[in-house]
Amino acid sequence: MLNLRSLSWSFVLLTCFSVAAQGVNSTKWLTLNGNAPLVIARGGFSGLLPDSSYDAYIMGLETSLPNAIIWCDVQLTKDGVGICFPDLKLDNASDIDFYFKNKKSKYSVNGVPTQGWFSIDYNLKDLVPVTLKQGVYSRTQRFDGSQQSILTVQDVVNQVKPPGLWLNIQHDNFFSQHNLSMKSYIISLTRGVLINYISSPEVNFLRSILSRLNPRVTKLVFRFLGQDDVEPSTNQTYGSLLKNLTFIKTFASGILVPKSYIWPVDNSLYLQPYTSLVLDAHKEGLQIFASEFANDVPFAYNYSYDPTSEYLSFVDNGNFSVDGVLSDFPVTPSATIDCFTHLDKNDKPHEKLLIITSEGASGDYPGCTDLAYTKAAADGADVLDCPVQMAKDGIPFCLGSINLIDKTTVFRSPFINIASTVPELNITNGIVTFNLTWDEIKSLKPEITNPWLEFRLYRNPKARNEGNFVSLMEFLTYAKNATTVSGVMISIENAAYLANQGFGVTDAVLEALRNAGYNNQTAKKVMIQSKDSSVLKEFMKNRYELVYRVADDISDIESSTISEIRSFASSVILTKKSVFPSESQFLVGKTNVVEKLHSSNLSVYVQHFNNEFVSQPWDFFSDSSVEINNYFVGAGIDGIITDFPRTAARYRKAPSPILTESDVVEPPLPPVAKITPTARNESTASAAPTSPTGQSSVVAGVFTSCLTILLADLVIF
Repeated sequence: MLNLRSLSWSFVLLTCFSVAAQGVNSTKWLTLNGNAPLVIARGGFSGLLPDSSYDAYIMGLETSLPNAIIWCDVQLTKDGVGICFPDLKLDNASDIDFYFKNKKSKYSVNGVPTQGWFSIDYNLKDLVPVTLKQGVYSRTQRFDGSQQSILTVQDVVNQVKPPGLWLNIQHDNFFSQHNLSMKSYIISLTRGVLINYISSPEVNFLRSILSRLNPRVTKLVFRFLGQDDVEPSTNQTYGSLLKNLTFIKTFASGILVPKSYIWPVDNSLYLQPYTSLVLDAHKEGLQIFASEFANDVPFAYNYSYDPTSEYLSFVDNGNFSVDGVLSDFPVTPSATIDCFTHLDKNDKPHEKLLIITSEGASGDYPGCTDLAYTKAAADGADVLDCPVQMAKDGIPFCLGSINLIDKTTVFRSPFINIASTVPELNITNGIVTFNLTWDEIKSLKPEITNPWLEFRLYRNPKARNEGNFVSLMEFLTYAKNATTVSGVMISIENAAYLANQGFGVTDAVLEALRNAGYNNQTAKKVMIQSKDSSVLKEFMKNRYELVYRVADDISDIESSTISEIRSFASSVILTKKSVFPSESQFLVGKTNVVEKLHSSNLSVYVQHFNNEFVSQPWDFFSDSSVEINNYFVGAGIDGIITDFPRTAARYRKAPSPILTESDVVEPPLPPVAKITPTARNESTASAAPTSPTGQSSVVAGVFTSCLTILLADLVIF
């Protein structure tokens, strides 16, 4: 069994959590009670570990706000014991089918014939050998078979000791049909267990326990299912019940709704205007909680695959805030609430992380277009990049590939007839940029890049072909006039091949920089980037920052190599795996390449940062902000190259922890006691160190590297 507290926490990262008391609780929120929204960890950290397992619950608490609520879906066994399990059927998220191969049953569940292994067929002792596993097949099964046993509600209370407990009773009607009383179980449980919230989608169940519970201790929450689903007690659809919140108020103090009830999306997965539901619920005196949050599933394109952006639209949009969110990845809403809310667009960055674009905001618009550059500047990018290509008539322009098929609609144009193979550029069927004049290239439409198409993850389909290509001169002029942009990075590749074709790309870049006035000014940084040292040496007479790109993943670097790089460059670009190598979507360590380069006064930038969850190892919890933080704070890099500069710019604005007087003022040391040495107590050995504010540094580290949490020892099973 994984023991999180026994892991090495040497990479715990500094975050806003250490000032939670000063930040979250002191701000007026647009919730019903004016307090910060709650983070409810559905089955613990179920986005990574088996739902409702001990490890998932512990990890959910360790990576969340101190007042996080643990969620338990309660099922009843044959002998009437409540267990925490995500579904009425046990076979999807456990290995029960292995132990009871021939005990599959068929029951009617809300009128639907359903086959599987049901909890009502087994006494608690029968389930002792059964272990939990990841029930969502698109998630890692790395932690299946880790001897995570099924927990009773009492086990969760005794072993996990959650600061808050939420019990969800999804199928009271089903259990009643099989002579099991969820009501009796809950009433009995409350005699010895503090339950903060009880939710159910069944009106009669909540009504049946209403008078038996203290509303100041336990809040009842009515859970809405799909709007067309029928609630069994009233025989009304949930959509109909939504129109009668006054009725809901007679037996509940809050409602739990799918997030689409608040922010609907259309069939194309774009947001529609928000509904009045949050404001209506608050007007009725009902708390409102939103569900169905997960980092590793597609959500509205408006959020650019950034889960923090989605949470912000529910808790900090200036008009309303839900009272809590139910999440499979509680680390993200915790960070959102504690670090990224109430930030002003004019707030200055707190961290010195250089944000360099990758073809502009190419995660939202076709790369290297006027729209991509405009959005990148508005989103807070420091440096706009231009990968220079040459047109047939010698015009340098910005495009991320020398092959027009990669980035334009040339394959749907008459020019497709001139497609050819270019072995020197590893092009088997393409149209190189210098086959067409600049006017001919401008007649094409740009094509947005979808680097994770194999996972059916698309970028902003509505803008698939929007924007206009820009020449290098147009790019330089725009960047020079953009007041929020501090510099440009010109990328030059294939220079030797182009020279053999009669195109002097380095000369073209130097001329454009002179004509745009960059050679005699200091207001804007100029970076020249290439993986070819011969290119950078052409610019050594100018006062530009020369950036050498290491194209391959490396595990180390020799001192002699660093000395050679220093002879022609002042900065280096590394791949992400050259900093944090990974295998099978998990980190396997950290190199010392960054430290070695820094020791020789070389700045280090890392590429490419994407928001899509499949681009990140599981260690970063499918959260792009967590990934950025680990590279910046954990590895000490100087800047990132990203398709989504808005995410990085928001990360950089998060407030740093505040050291207060009470953190440093301490009472005098006590007299030295004479104590007979004894064996080291296990609880003492595993106790987490405390931060200056007195909180556990484990709790303080919301952005915790997988090198620390995920199972720093993969031999734990």
